[in-house]
Amino acid sequence: MNDRYGIWQNSEFRLYLGSTAFSGIAFAMQQLLLSWTLIGILEIPATQVGIIQAAAGIPGIFVMLLGGVRADETDPRALLIRVYLVAPLLPIFLITLINFQQLNIFSVLIWALGMSVCVSYSSPAQQAILNKIASSSLQKAVSAATAIGFIVQIIGLGLAGTIDKFGLLPALSFQAICIGLGAITVRRLNPQPPIVRNKESALKNFADGFRAIYEKPDIMQTLLINFISSIFNAGAFMTVFPFIVKQIYDGNAFLLSFLMIIFYAGATASNFLMIRIMPLKRPGRIFLIMQVSRMLILGIMWFQPSFWIFAFACIAWGLNMGVTMTLARTIVQESAPEEYRARIMSVYSLGLLGSAPIGALMLGRIVESFGTLNALIPAIFISIALFLYGVLFTGVYRYRSPAK
Repeated sequence: MNDRYGIWQNSEFRLYLGSTAFSGIAFAMQQLLLSWTLIGILEIPATQVGIIQAAAGIPGIFVMLLGGVRADETDPRALLIRVYLVAPLLPIFLITLINFQQLNIFSVLIWALGMSVCVSYSSPAQQAILNKIASSSLQKAVSAATAIGFIVQIIGLGLAGTIDKFGLLPALSFQAICIGLGAITVRRLNPQPPIVRNKESALKNFADGFRAIYEKPDIMQTLLINFISSIFNAGAFMTVFPFIVKQIYDGNAFLLSFLMIIFYAGATASNFLMIRIMPLKRPGRIFLIMQVSRMLILGIMWFQPSFWIFAFACIAWGLNMGVTMTLARTIVQESAPEEYRARIMSVYSLGLLGSAPIGALMLGRIVESFGTLNALIPAIFISIALFLYGVLFTGVYRYRSPAK
């Protein structure tokens, strides 16, 4: 698996990508379906949208940490199968309520909360499996898995973008089917024996995972930077971006899905490029440079350019996010001790899934109080601050990969 194409010749890795692809399509649809159901169908104000998104996502923070503990204690493959068998019931639940004309804030919140819990609980197990499958080609495996994840994001967003034309029911039905196919595919993976074999309580194992992070400064500092960055950047993408499309560019669900698709196309392209040049000797240096470069992209959007300039800025934002997301995951995943890996990766995932609802809560209020475009300003200044913090006060800039 040391040659350029070795990771693709691994049959277990291909099965892994298949399972993450099916579930990824369903979970990618969730982002746009929730945003447009609240903004475009129920026409809820920005402040309430932020509150609902936060209410749906914040409980996932605690569920994700529990998922990390369970993934270390049990077979993570079996855990994924159980989650993927339960998750299809949630879109089926919303379909039933729509048929009875009961689509409202409460029913949407239940569906969104349930999907958030499923995503959060399964994420650490999914990432822990990758280390065992990828072996010495971890950097390339992480980049390849991330690239495939972005591709299925594009597919999911494209399907979700048809809700204006075909309605919610077909999109929700397809979401349920994809999760079921994910369960079937992950079942074909070999069993993954648990690393943690003690009988300690979940709370004790949870605390041990945090202690392992504290004892690894590179991991702790990368997680901190990634978490703060995601509050304002993922939060901006989840909450502010749909309002920019609807209010500034007079867009509909199709235009929102198109712009999200080209965003993820940029992220996909950046990961396929990284596969060719990996393993990287100093991924932390590139990670921090990408943080500060994001201010230029968001600055262009803040000036309210013509639509096509805005679209190119979306691609650049995606390229930037693809690099930062992959390199943060690479640093954490290749530095994490094996016996704590799922728990550490659960904390990493908070920077992607758990922080966005917090950002949504804050940025929704900024949209209402100061205007849609001004909600991008916090992310611009945070990008500069995180770069300076990473270079001057942490070891992330000097981090050297063991794979090089």
